[in-house]
Amino acid sequence: MDLKDIKAIIDLMKKNSLTEFEMEKQDFKIKLKRAGSGGVFDDGEMAAYTLGRSAGPIQALGSATTSPPSSAPVALPPVPADGDAEIKSPMIGTFYLSPSPDSAPYSEVGAEVGPDTVVCIIEAMKVMNEIKAEARGIITSIIAENGKPVEFGQTLFKIRPL
Repeated sequence: MDLKDIKAIIDLMKKNSLTEFEMEKQDFKIKLKRAGSGGVFDDGEMAAYTLGRSAGPIQALGSATTSPPSSAPVALPPVPADGDAEIKSPMIGTFYLSPSPDSAPYSEVGAEVGPDTVVCIIEAMKVMNEIKAEARGIITSIIAENGKPVEFGQTLFKIRPL
């Protein structure tokens, strides 16, 4: 099961107001629990996100967020006092500005981005996850350092909304 499948399960949980999901298939097990009560997500965050092999220990991966479903309007990230919105890391991993050391960066300061523009990748558990801007704007600064670890919720970029 890859990250796209997990995100699809999370979207189904949102749409169907499920608070818990668990699946076992051969030697694979995944369990998702939603934060909040009454069938409502708190800011789209998952409270618990665990997966592992049933033959070994289950790893706790921390909190995870997903982008809103494509039918919902895309909301801009919170805007700090300086007027720039922030693109934050949706996971723990290693931040990369380009798909390989020899490739051009996905984005740079001054570049215009849209909601579906890939701005970087974050490597987590040997999986390269494309991170999209999820807002329209111009990149004003790159906060994260290429090749360095990032935390969940850490600011990666600042963009000026258009």
